[in-house]
Amino acid sequence: MKPSINPLRPLWLSLGFFFAGLGFVGTVVPGMPSTVFFILAAYFFSRSSQRFLNWILGLPKVGPIVRDYRNGLGMSRRAKIFALCMLSFFALTSAIFFIPVVWVKVLVLGVGLVGFWFIHSRIPTKEIVLAQRQVSEAR
Repeated sequence: MKPSINPLRPLWLSLGFFFAGLGFVGTVVPGMPSTVFFILAAYFFSRSSQRFLNWILGLPKVGPIVRDYRNGLGMSRRAKIFALCMLSFFALTSAIFFIPVVWVKVLVLGVGLVGFWFIHSRIPTKEIVLAQRQVSEAR
C-alpha cells in the first residue's frame, strides 16, 4: 500500500523555507525578530519534511528555543524580558522619531501593543511552566 501524498506539501515546504529565510534575515537585522520565524518554519516543515524540521531543530542557537516552544515551555524569563524591551524600544523609537505620518505612528504603536500583549500574556514563561510541572508530578 502506497502512502498518500499530501497535495499541500509543496506549499508547506515553500512556507517553511520562506519563514526560515526570514529567520536568518532577523538574525542580522536589528529590531527584526528571528525566533518567531524559525518557529513558523518548524511548523510548516513538520507538515512537509522531517529532514528540514530536524535541520531547524538542530540549529545551534535557535534549535533549543524552537524545541522548548514546541514542547509547551514557551520562552525563558530572560528572553521574554529582552523581547518585550526590544519590541517596546523599536516601536516607540520608530513612532516618535522616524515616522512623520500620524496614522502610521498609531498603526506602529498599535501593532507593537498587540505584539507586547501576545508575548506577555499568551506565550508561557519557561521557568513557571517547569515549576508547575514539578508541582503536578510531586502530587
